[in-house]
Amino acid sequence: MASNRPAPDFFYGPEGDFGVEQETWEEWNPTEESVSPVRGRHRVARRRGGFARSSTVLGVGVVAAVGAGGIATAQGGKPPVHISMPDLSAVKDSLPAAKSLPGVGSLISDDSDSDSDSGATASPLSGAGITQAEAADGQTGAGEALRARIMQQAETQQDAADATAKQAAEEAAAKQAAEEAAAKQDAAKAKALAEKKKAEAEARRKAEAERLAKLAASFKLPVASYTLSGTFGQPGSMWSSGYHTGLDFAASTGTPIRAIHGGTVTEAGWAGAYGYRTVLTLDDGTELWFCHQSSLNVSAGQKVSTGDVIGRVGATGNVTGPHLHLEVHPDGQSTGVDPATWLRGKGLTP
Repeated sequence: MASNRPAPDFFYGPEGDFGVEQETWEEWNPTEESVSPVRGRHRVARRRGGFARSSTVLGVGVVAAVGAGGIATAQGGKPPVHISMPDLSAVKDSLPAAKSLPGVGSLISDDSDSDSDSGATASPLSGAGITQAEAADGQTGAGEALRARIMQQAETQQDAADATAKQAAEEAAAKQAAEEAAAKQDAAKAKALAEKKKAEAEARRKAEAERLAKLAASFKLPVASYTLSGTFGQPGSMWSSGYHTGLDFAASTGTPIRAIHGGTVTEAGWAGAYGYRTVLTLDDGTELWFCHQSSLNVSAGQKVSTGDVIGRVGATGNVTGPHLHLEVHPDGQSTGVDPATWLRGKGLTP
């Protein structure tokens, strides 16, 4: 193992300066090769006489000398040791400009060079992994830049999530609005249909009322003052069919009987259990039987109009009292229908 060289002998100069015996300095002219970084070894300048003039050896010597001087002062009362440094002004003046050195000039930015003819522009240095945009934002460290990128990515993802949620909410709102609009449209259609049906029903009712009004003008009840004493279909042994086949208008004997509608008298005379009977045939073939009359005012083949007197109320035939027995036989059929229903169909209420 190599050992350090022994420290040189020191002396005090004529003015008390502390120095190295017979030290001689050499002029240093740096070149491109001399200033290039040297790896793995140290370049040490040697003084004439064989003594190494490295900064490490010089530092050790200075520390040793200062320590020795301090001990001497404390123990022997010697004056304090003064260290004189060599005048480097001459060396400094002979050094080349730092910007002219290879690999150094591009790292130095000076305002005075901004207007130079070289045209070189100094670029700001940034840390490892930092883009110029991040450096322009004031980011000076790789960790800070990474944190900024993570925050930016998180914000981007959050914005995307917010946009997706907003779009979903808008689609849900649009769907709900469409459903509500469809429901309102269906309700409107149903309401319109109901109103249409109601209007049609009202129109039919009015039309029927008008028809019945016209019929009522052309039809008339057979007796003006009466009491209904028997209805159609009543069961009883007094009738040969086992039930009542007509509608009975009880009135005083001699009360006028009028033609319900205009038609032709097809029969007028005695009819057994019906007593005196008049048969009036309408234009549609319906036969109206007026029975139990006390007297007849028309004869067969005679045409009559609505309201004409065709006979009078009586109690002839199979009766229990004076009344008009009315039967209705559509198309001359032997079996009759309910006279009350038929009269209501003509706009009359018995």
